[in-house]
Amino acid sequence: MKFGEQLRSSAIKEYQWYYIAYNELKDLMKKDFVTPPTKENPKPKRQEWTEEDESKFITRIEQELDKVYSKQKLKVIEISRRIQNSEKEVSDIVARLDNRGPVGREGAAGNDDDAPTEEEFMMLEEDLNEITADVNDLAKFVQLNYTGFQKIIKKHDKQTKWILKPVFATRLKAKPFFKDNYDADIVKLSKLWDIVRTRGNPVKGDSAAGGSQGSFIRQTTKYWVHPDNVTEVKLIIMKHLPVLVFNAKKEFEAKDSAITSIYYDNPEKFDLYEGRLKKTEGAEAIRLRWYGGMDTETIFVERKTHREDWTGEKSVKARFAMKEKNVNAYMKGDLLPQAIFEKARKDGKKPAKVIDEDERLAKEIQYSVIKKGYKPLCRSFYNRTAFQLPADARVRISLDTELTMVREDNLDGRDRSGTNWRRMDIGIDYPFNQLPPEDVERFPYAILEVKLQTQAGQEPPSWVRELIASHLVEAVPKFSKFIHGTATLFPTRIDLLPFWFPQMDVDIRKPATQNFGIQRPGQSAQDSTSDDDEDDDSEEEDAEALPPTTAAASNSDGGANYLRNSTGDRDSQNAPGNSLDIEEQLGALPLDEAYPLYDSDVEDDESDAIEEARRIGGWTYYSKVLKKQARLVGEHLVSALKAVSPIPKPTPVSRNGTLTQLRSNKIESKRFKAPKGKKIHVPVRVEPKVYFAAERTFLAWLQFSIYLSTIAATLLNFGSKPTRLSFLASGSFMVVAVMALLYSVAIYLYRSSAIRTRKAIKYHDSIGPTILCTALFIAVVLNMGFELKARNYI
Repeated sequence: MKFGEQLRSSAIKEYQWYYIAYNELKDLMKKDFVTPPTKENPKPKRQEWTEEDESKFITRIEQELDKVYSKQKLKVIEISRRIQNSEKEVSDIVARLDNRGPVGREGAAGNDDDAPTEEEFMMLEEDLNEITADVNDLAKFVQLNYTGFQKIIKKHDKQTKWILKPVFATRLKAKPFFKDNYDADIVKLSKLWDIVRTRGNPVKGDSAAGGSQGSFIRQTTKYWVHPDNVTEVKLIIMKHLPVLVFNAKKEFEAKDSAITSIYYDNPEKFDLYEGRLKKTEGAEAIRLRWYGGMDTETIFVERKTHREDWTGEKSVKARFAMKEKNVNAYMKGDLLPQAIFEKARKDGKKPAKVIDEDERLAKEIQYSVIKKGYKPLCRSFYNRTAFQLPADARVRISLDTELTMVREDNLDGRDRSGTNWRRMDIGIDYPFNQLPPEDVERFPYAILEVKLQTQAGQEPPSWVRELIASHLVEAVPKFSKFIHGTATLFPTRIDLLPFWFPQMDVDIRKPATQNFGIQRPGQSAQDSTSDDDEDDDSEEEDAEALPPTTAAASNSDGGANYLRNSTGDRDSQNAPGNSLDIEEQLGALPLDEAYPLYDSDVEDDESDAIEEARRIGGWTYYSKVLKKQARLVGEHLVSALKAVSPIPKPTPVSRNGTLTQLRSNKIESKRFKAPKGKKIHVPVRVEPKVYFAAERTFLAWLQFSIYLSTIAATLLNFGSKPTRLSFLASGSFMVVAVMALLYSVAIYLYRSSAIRTRKAIKYHDSIGPTILCTALFIAVVLNMGFELKARNYI
């Protein structure tokens, strides 16, 4: 979609006269032609851009900036005052409820004359809806105008050859209408919504408590959220879940949401990275985490351990706290775990059993770091907004914005952290402009993480299912900040890339789902603000036109096959009961191309090997060429057999609303290739029954081979008298038996190796049974022919 069209379709009535005059600014850049257009020269040269033209353009764009900035500031003040007024009204209602006393609340006694009515709560809810819609509209207004300014400046510099971008960037800093993220307003609105939603009886409890988890099954899925949709997603969640605040008495500050982690790994082997990427049994991740600014004294040492399903255990995250001043000594082995927990044992504030477990964890982490040579390699920073009922972890949602990964190593000769456990030249000052580009990776999307602890057979809340099935999010299962940061910051040392890398170059925005999102009741049709997009840039041409506080360009390269719905629309009315496993649902849809979904780099490796052998010459070169030709002949033979073999029909699966929508539209399958020397790791889930299924299949083929060889021996040894025809008849069955035996051994070894290495291969066999049946049919026909000939019937 071109920006002028987007501006027209996205304009909000209240702001219709305050948007950037995009078309008028474009018209100012259009100079008259030097000569009239002709058939021979339909696009003649235009007049030169002069200093007077530049002055007019700057004056006009300054006026537009003033207009947008003034409207934004006034609206912020208005929203702030409306929130204050709502806080007073809600406080009055809460006070009236408290005056009734516990008996009055039961309705048995007390003063009920002054009790708030349901109508009052509904009026407050309507006011909060209006304020929530105002915040959402303002965020969209700001985002759209910022994009408009970026695009018009880029167009100006390209057409006029007068560079205005650096100068205008200074003007934007002076009037930063795009800097506000409205988190403070969202926290205040969240408290009000919680009180009104519960009719004055919000859930109380320890915000740090997670509730009992013994009787729950936990399900976690991650999504990407485009910066355009971050505020709307926060507002939608806020209406159903309160923002999790650990200290309700403290005024919200920006640093309260900051979370920073330092990830450790072996700089030579990167074995922790590879283990977490491949999800091998027992794979660990070791990190040091703190909340808030760099002045925080408490550091959490954490270890994540991945467990396979077949083990019967769950993946766990364990951690213990220590003082920042002791971290260096602990990680180097100078400070033993016993000394760390000595004070805790004396104080007696924690149970001895808990202290023993923490001490055991500290010993294991310290031993791993020292023995395996783990060093601080990567830092992740982000601002987290968590939504959860206090002391109730059944539904927990977190949204991480401004995600940034930073190098912490000293590998290339640069002294980043020195002998310290973290570098000290940065804090939480996003976007870390003081760092060189090779040291920082600014992730372009926000990360939405949905954690559900629902009892077996229980459906997630309907609003959660609608949200994750909407146009506002993009499912990216198993996304990892540690994996992404390591892969992008160490491109020369990492050869195996995560599967989501190709998606980094794809715009995840989708058309809006009807009747979903923050909408104002009775909202009128949107008005137009521009009408000429003839020479406009498309959205894909200007990905950097995003506020620097919420997005940054991605330099990720990689390759994979990325499956997308061409329309991007999703059905929220028939949201699935298990929409979180969207990757499994998509797996049920047929593709035009054969599985596996990712291009391998076999051909590239082979071409490189042949080119190298060409320089050597002789038999080395000819053997490589013959091997390649043999592989190509084999592939063509397999393709021919596939063409003549019966095509199995897929097993019908039940589809929810999302899949119905996907099924009704065209599914596009794009094929990506990894950069030279790199590979894309395809996550493969191997169930325990797959091992046994491979063995059962092999035994079934072996049994079939034994039956055929028995038939062959019977034909040869139990005839009236051995003849040449009986030898041929038994020989045909013996050939089929040997072929089946050799094929079964080969396919079993191939599958076993693929299962062990978690390769994405086709574990079903559509060729072997067809060939076997054909060969058996031929053997039976030959046997009948030989027998009929022996009896002189033919």
